[in-house]
Amino acid sequence: MHGLRWLPVAVTAALSVALLPASAAQAAPRVVRIHNIQGAAHISPLNGFAVARVPGVVTAVTANGFWMQDPRPDRSAATSEGVFVFTRDRPRAAVGDAVRVDGRVSEFRPGGGASGGLTRTEIDATATTVDAHGKPPPALVLGAGGLRPPGVVDHGLGNVERGGAFDTRRDALDFYEALEGMRIELRDAVAAGPSRDGELPVLPSGGAGAKPRTARGGVLLRDGDANPERVILDDALAPLPGMDVGDRLPGANAGVLDYSYGDYKLLLTATPRRAAGGLAREATRAQRPGELAVATAGLAGLNPDAPAARFDAAARDIVDGLRSPDLVAVSGLGDNSGADDDGTVADDQSVAQLITAISAAGGPAYDWRSVDPRDNADGGRKGANDRVGFLFRTDRGLSFVDRPSLADPVPDDPPARPDPAVTPVRAVPRGGAAGLTLSPGRIAPGDAAWAGARKPIAGELTWRGRRIIVVANQWFPRTGDDQPLFGRSQPPSQPTQWRRDAQARVVAGFVNSVRKVDARARVIVAGDLGDRGTSAPVRTLAQGAGLVDLPAELPAGDRYTAVTAGNAEDLDHILLSPSLRRNRHEFDVVHRSAEFADRAGDRDPTVVRIAVTGR
Repeated sequence: MHGLRWLPVAVTAALSVALLPASAAQAAPRVVRIHNIQGAAHISPLNGFAVARVPGVVTAVTANGFWMQDPRPDRSAATSEGVFVFTRDRPRAAVGDAVRVDGRVSEFRPGGGASGGLTRTEIDATATTVDAHGKPPPALVLGAGGLRPPGVVDHGLGNVERGGAFDTRRDALDFYEALEGMRIELRDAVAAGPSRDGELPVLPSGGAGAKPRTARGGVLLRDGDANPERVILDDALAPLPGMDVGDRLPGANAGVLDYSYGDYKLLLTATPRRAAGGLAREATRAQRPGELAVATAGLAGLNPDAPAARFDAAARDIVDGLRSPDLVAVSGLGDNSGADDDGTVADDQSVAQLITAISAAGGPAYDWRSVDPRDNADGGRKGANDRVGFLFRTDRGLSFVDRPSLADPVPDDPPARPDPAVTPVRAVPRGGAAGLTLSPGRIAPGDAAWAGARKPIAGELTWRGRRIIVVANQWFPRTGDDQPLFGRSQPPSQPTQWRRDAQARVVAGFVNSVRKVDARARVIVAGDLGDRGTSAPVRTLAQGAGLVDLPAELPAGDRYTAVTAGNAEDLDHILLSPSLRRNRHEFDVVHRSAEFADRAGDRDPTVVRIAVTGR
């Protein structure tokens, strides 16, 4: 269940009391209406005060409370006429009942006081009286023919709960706050993202007025635009059907508008009917003779404990979707014991199961190179030891240069062979071109930028005799420390971005060291960079190392590899050095994961095909 608080009373009190005025406990109960409680602000002007005989009609009921709405609204568009009444136990009131509520106004913040999210105004009830039985008031229509949110969040700088203008006509954050707790109806909604964890992002009215749209029916996330046209449906009150991008909910569907964990959410009171949109998984074209195909694939912790279907899906992405590329920069392959924190770091069983699945899907024989991490030293889930690596085939002219050579005998004195987990790889001259001291080798594994994060690895390869340096990445991800788009801090702060920016500088420095050895070196940087192409970290890498970010060459409507709460964005990248960019090349994002409910949270793979020429 999402959007509601299933917390002990003591915890609830602790979360609410922090917002109470000092004199509230001594104030006499006030006879007010719901719009007086909600006020034209994100925090109730009556927060902490006792109220009596607040009238309303019950619009929805849950295990520890109910929503009610005033059937006699005021004329202000800035004050909500709905509110949640917290009863602790299952309420006796039913939908349609006319009630009067005694209690205390409070502000509940899901996630606790340290959360970046907003609060929900509510009444902590001490008594509820049912005066009559009837039906709930009509819902307000959101979308074409009804209310439409402003296109931006425009609340200025700082904490929106501590003041500033409250303008429902200019600021989408204020617009939705003024509807909190009310009955809202959507008509002919279309899914902007897949169902995930009991939530479904949709666009009302078939997406009318929403922009910029993706070529496949979603909506793109842009800098400074939170896409307030999106409405997040939540299954707290009624189950939701599994939905892919482009699937529709025909007709009218109503619920109550709530706020939790960074988003306003519409809790439908009845399960809607799904109409399939027929979105198909994409497949790219096969590489032609003479074209080197290099791809990215995120495996999200794939390990032998995962269901066989996950290995099959990853194999189909590589064989059917990417058409069996020559090299895949893989992120997120787990160790042999999965999430078990047992000291295991080896990945040979994970690799073997993946390669077997690729073969069963009709793919060629692949090999693998990576560097085993130190246990629990690379971030992610404890015990999982996810890592980046290279999956490659050698039947078309690609060879991996192993250094030290795998054919070399292991010396009698083990310290004579460097520990690749902690030894940094360096660029050195080799045969008139840039080569590596280790292949595969980690880039600056001791640098503070990689503390508690996955370390990138560099590999030296040859394509039909031409040397290429490839770097596989999985940078520090966005976490709960980053403020939500619809949170109290505006614009939202991103305290994890400095980590990715520092990592970008380290990788850029390595690329520059390669190009210092050989200005014409062929370098590819690929993988999960965790940020959009317009972000500071990706620009730091591209501009700092003279690389070209290939997603920027695509039409905007195709430029995304992830869909988060209905926002499509490009988080996975392939960047080329000038020596490779000058060669004929073609880049493609292969949309076959992020838009589908059975793969929600996964990333779309990408691929570039390069006609490598020159010395």
